[in-house]
Amino acid sequence: MKTAIYPGTFDPITNGHIDVLKKASKLFDNIVLAVANITGKETIFTLEERTELCRKSLPEFPQVEVRNFNGLAVDFAVEIDACTMIRGLRAVSDFEYELSLALMNKKLQPCIDTIFFVPDNRYLYLSSTMIKQVVELGGNIKDLIPPCVELALKKKYTK
Repeated sequence: MKTAIYPGTFDPITNGHIDVLKKASKLFDNIVLAVANITGKETIFTLEERTELCRKSLPEFPQVEVRNFNGLAVDFAVEIDACTMIRGLRAVSDFEYELSLALMNKKLQPCIDTIFFVPDNRYLYLSSTMIKQVVELGGNIKDLIPPCVELALKKKYTK
């Protein structure tokens, strides 16, 4: 059985993330969607909220387990016996950062490979940051995020 890890902040999870996961699920028996506790960014949702929103957003993926983690994603990958790290690439601007990250991860844990997936065209421009900004300003993002995420974001921004 081949296990992959899909690490990220997921603040919040978007349909772009889910599209990458859908593609990866064709190649791996098990996938751990790993929600990072330490993100280097300010998050709108707590770790527990992000983890729960990911779980609620993935009912059609029985081979996906949502877990949170502390520390380096590659160390967590080794801990859960994953062989591959999944990353999404949206645009050329993502490539330089993602390549550097993949190379550093390979240096830290040579046993972990990285595979890049490109989301469907309709999600190529999508980011969690953009979603939060649009919701905060009252825009419609209905077909870009799962319904549970839309509801949670609206609750956050109406407080």
